[in-house]
Amino acid sequence: MLPVTLDRADTRPLGVQLADQVRRLVLAGTLATGTRLPSTRRLAADLGVSRAVAEQAWDQLRAEGWLEARQGSGSWVSGGPGPGATRTRTRTEGRRASHPPRPLIQLDAGTPWIDARHSAAWRRAWREVSSATPPRGYDDPRGLPELRALLAERLGTTRGLAVDADDLHVTAGTTAGLRHVLAALPRQPVAVEDPGYRAAALTVRESGRDVRDHPALAPITDLSGCAAAYVTPAHQHPLGRVMPAEDRLTLLATARRDGAVVIEDDYDSEFRYDVAPVPALASIDPGVVAYLGTASKSVLPSLRLGWMVAPPPLRDEIARHRLVTHDAPAWPVQRAFVALVRDGYLDAVVRSGRRVYAERAPRVVAALSPYAELAGPVAGMYSTWLLPHHRAVRARAAAEAAGFRVNLLADYCRTADLSGLVVGFGGPTDEELRRALAVLAESLAE
Repeated sequence: MLPVTLDRADTRPLGVQLADQVRRLVLAGTLATGTRLPSTRRLAADLGVSRAVAEQAWDQLRAEGWLEARQGSGSWVSGGPGPGATRTRTRTEGRRASHPPRPLIQLDAGTPWIDARHSAAWRRAWREVSSATPPRGYDDPRGLPELRALLAERLGTTRGLAVDADDLHVTAGTTAGLRHVLAALPRQPVAVEDPGYRAAALTVRESGRDVRDHPALAPITDLSGCAAAYVTPAHQHPLGRVMPAEDRLTLLATARRDGAVVIEDDYDSEFRYDVAPVPALASIDPGVVAYLGTASKSVLPSLRLGWMVAPPPLRDEIARHRLVTHDAPAWPVQRAFVALVRDGYLDAVVRSGRRVYAERAPRVVAALSPYAELAGPVAGMYSTWLLPHHRAVRARAAAEAAGFRVNLLADYCRTADLSGLVVGFGGPTDEELRRALAVLAESLAE
């Protein structure tokens, strides 16, 4: 609660009194730059005044530059202490410094459920790494041959890709694989789904290329002047749709006609629980598709490991570039993953994760469907909901106040005019998910 007192006997309006006192707290350094202030609703309740009083004060202070509004997260102090002001750290602040606030529980599209029952296999893998002999120098930039052979075999059985170890590269995740493909392509624009994976659009821009926004649910019929098109056909990120068969064939024909490469991000296809996993685009036309896979959704995001199968015309250039730059995942991580794949850990966590997501998805739908519209089929570890932006912002703020982080659909858009929430259900425990859904439903019901 802010250390302010309003005097109803004062002739000045209550909103003016509140603004004056907060301004003095900022000037004195009591409220430091970057301090988050309570919402107008909570402040009004604390002070026993109408919400209009708090809104008047906050509006005035924002107009003067003392406060700034951050979308979805309230008001923050933007002005610093005045000249000569001294800053005395209070006991409360001392306790806060030694005990930082607990991090928000992530309800995002990329945090998977981890089954603790499989921890013994995880420990065995790392014990195996500790007893193995590391390479004397830089290893094959394409990755450990044993791991590439295991992954190639797995892609054949799970994704229908007829590849061998020499066709496959081990990467440090999806964005690393995307960088490798871009390094072998002409410096031309890349078509990227909108809304779409934010890291992919940023990676394209950081490669010195323009991003050509393409409506996520529309067929791609023109890639003239583009080096590539980045797509998520098995589970469009974040709208959730599976790319229709006709659109897939149109995309491949367009890429061949216009001399472009299709970059297929197959980030979570193993976690379909409504239908069988959709075949990869690369299984239809490997000559024009660069396939990207990842362990982030199945094993652990911080493992930073993925794989790539490039079209034959790009393979030599990608291998040469990686050899020169020594751009390869860490040897211990690759060696541990060999054991995880070989001993069945990867298959086990995928099966258990699929069961958990299949159970949780209906709970999310039941909680949110009375208040918002599903953007597409629910699969994997998240669902996307369409609703007006101001309601989405309010729901996200309520979730954050309760200790949860939920993303806005608008954050995935560049030119697309869509709003809503992207609600992940892989990371929290069952009890955490129950509480988060209750908070979101209560906020949306207002």
